[in-house]
Amino acid sequence: MAISKPRKIKPNQQEWFHYRAGELHVEGLCLADIAREVPTPFYCYSAEAMRWAYSVLADALRPIGVSICFAVKANSNIAVLRLLSELGCGMDIVSGGELERALAAGAPSSRIIFSGVGKTRAEIARALETGIHQINVESAAEIEVIAEVARSLGRRATIALRVNPDVDAKTHAEITTATKDSKFGIAIDEIPALYARAVARPELDVQGLAVHIGSQVQDLSPFRRAFGAMAELVTGLRQQGLEVPRLDLGGGIGIAVGDNPGPDIAEYASIIAETVGNLGCHLTVEPGRWLVGRAGLLVTELLYLKDGQDSHIAIVDAGMNDLMRPALYDAKHRVMPFRQVKGAAASPRYRIVGPICESSDDFGAYEGLGELKAGDLLTFDCAGAYGASMASTYNSRDLVAEILVDDDHFRTIRRRQSIREMLALEDAGDWQSGSAAARKAAG
Repeated sequence: MAISKPRKIKPNQQEWFHYRAGELHVEGLCLADIAREVPTPFYCYSAEAMRWAYSVLADALRPIGVSICFAVKANSNIAVLRLLSELGCGMDIVSGGELERALAAGAPSSRIIFSGVGKTRAEIARALETGIHQINVESAAEIEVIAEVARSLGRRATIALRVNPDVDAKTHAEITTATKDSKFGIAIDEIPALYARAVARPELDVQGLAVHIGSQVQDLSPFRRAFGAMAELVTGLRQQGLEVPRLDLGGGIGIAVGDNPGPDIAEYASIIAETVGNLGCHLTVEPGRWLVGRAGLLVTELLYLKDGQDSHIAIVDAGMNDLMRPALYDAKHRVMPFRQVKGAAASPRYRIVGPICESSDDFGAYEGLGELKAGDLLTFDCAGAYGASMASTYNSRDLVAEILVDDDHFRTIRRRQSIREMLALEDAGDWQSGSAAARKAAG
């Protein structure tokens, strides 16, 4: 299937974050003006960056009729979900909480896909009651539970079987999801028999297959192998007389890292067209980072400087509880100072660390930041995905706030959760005894 080429994505095409008169701006606003109103640390998102990312991907995939469902886990703020939903984007969820967030954001239930290996009966029931697009099934045992819940509700459950094709995505080990030792999906050689058994169940409406190979995928060749395997599987199932109307091709598209500009979206679209484009299936992809990763900054203040062995140590007020990716995945986020640096080549080397009492609370070493001093404001770039959604209150720190900028306006889309609010959740109830009392206390 031939497709038209979308506009090329340039590594520096981030016009929503730019220096004007030597000061860092987000769209039409000076970031320093926002920081005077919002205490650090906080996340700051560009609405235009999200619209740009969605339009680039949608333009590339439209000729082959691919639907887009945003991976809510990447950024679950309902303002972000609402923005994407209004663009026509569906939602890929992995919990009952994410389902409620998607619905609260106005996403139609008919454009919601439920993935994940550990769905509870209550979550499955809620999904069926709301009439979501489909549930991606991750095991034979889950099929039985879904059928049981559907029968109890007098409904048919629309499902797809998630395939584990044993393809290495060539990304970080902790975000690889399709090797044979992974907890995700069903081994590809088990699919034909299981698919046939599921089709025979009156409680189930088996609509197709799903696959997801990993996150932050830079090399597109694993996609080609995985999608090619899916095409062969679809053909084999149809030869058995089984219908396969849908293919969910997961997410995982990477974005630029360092000097790597990230995958070419035109090539990504071509791979889909060449491998599964002629099967006549309704196709869906589930990007997360691609749509929101470049749209976010984590804003932080430098608290203290001290000398280290081979660099200055810059202690900032953002910690690993606010941005977990460096500690979890060895990720490194580019640092952008509030003031544009002149003569960066001669600037000192700084190791930027947070205030958390963990050695892994370390964002890495940086050069080219100029001469830093206490009170300076810095930003971690490309923090719009898996930043705020993974943030915690570890060390009893306030839960980080989130800000959305649109043109020359901004608003708080998640206020900071304070220690007083956290303590209120731990207000001790009355002592109780017995299983009945325990059930009542649990809700």
